[in-house]
Order: sequence, then structure tokens, then C-alpha cells
Amino acid sequence: MIQHKLIEACQNNSRRAQLKLYNKYCDGMYYVALRFMKDTMEAEDAMQEAFIKAFSKLHQFNGEVTFGAWLKKIVINKCLDKLKARKMELVAINEQTLGTVEEENDWQIDDGIGIEEVKLKMQELPEKYRYPLMLFLVEGYDHEEISEILDITQVASRTLVHRGKKKLQEKLKYLSHGTGY
Repeated sequence: MIQHKLIEACQNNSRRAQLKLYNKYCDGMYYVALRFMKDTMEAEDAMQEAFIKAFSKLHQFNGEVTFGAWLKKIVINKCLDKLKARKMELVAINEQTLGTVEEENDWQIDDGIGIEEVKLKMQELPEKYRYPLMLFLVEGYDHEEISEILDITQVASRTLVHRGKKKLQEKLKYLSHGTGY
């Protein structure tokens, strides 16, 4: 209930309420941005711009999802916009060549491999696989949400996540068999 009143105060342009809301979410949103931008300054810029956009669009927040989830989507979209602006465009995929990929329920990695190693290996993937896989595995979005965020079809999302998982498993296999670095 307190957060509802805080958001309401922000909608009425209370700078104090905006600062409180910013302070509450800035650290978490910074780390979301950093996973995409890879540079602390660029991540901070993306996060700041996302907050500015969120405050200007706060009237569109309807409470269907939590404020944090709503803000996180804005941060991710801002990061993707910045990446596209840097001409690091996601490779367009000819969807006619894509087939429907069945979701793998048995996707797993060896117990000895930690989340940080997975994230590091994920960074080595081509962008066309890295971002959908990051949205799916790390951020927890489903294929419908990924397709909206990346402006691709759900079939393309499934395919990119599937192929990204395969490539990531190959990279992680070397770690578990002692042949990695």
C-alpha cells in the first residue's frame, strides 16, 4: 500500500517521491542494464534514461504487473535501443527457414558450474543468441514477452533460445570435462 501511494505521488510530480522510488529500484535496474551494456557508464546512462522515461510514462502504469517488472521492461528496452543505435543490430533471421523448436525440459549443466561461469560463457555467444537467451534464462521472460521485446516472432524466440542453449552447453561442456580454461 505504501508503494501505491509513492507511485501516486510520483504521478503528481512529487520530486521527493520520485527520488524515493528511484533509490528503491536504481541498484537492481543498474545490474539489469549492466548485463546488456557491459560497460558501467553505458549501463548507468541506460538506467537513467529508463527512469526518465518511466517517470514521464507513469500514467501508463496500471498495476497489472509489479512496478519493478514494469520498470525492468523499460530498462531492457532502453538498453536494446542503445545497442541498436550503436549499430550492434541483432542479426535478422529468415523466418521461413526456421522450424518450430520443441522446448527442452531436460536442459541442465553440471553441478560444479556456477551461475557466474554460465553468465561469462553466455557473453561469448553471438548477440543473436545472447540476448534472447539472457532474457529467457536470466531475466525469466517467456517467448511471448521475448518476441515483443526483441520485435521477433515467438517461433524465432524459441529457435534462438534453443540454439543459444545448445551453443552455451557446448561452451560449458569444456568446463565440466576439465579441458576448459
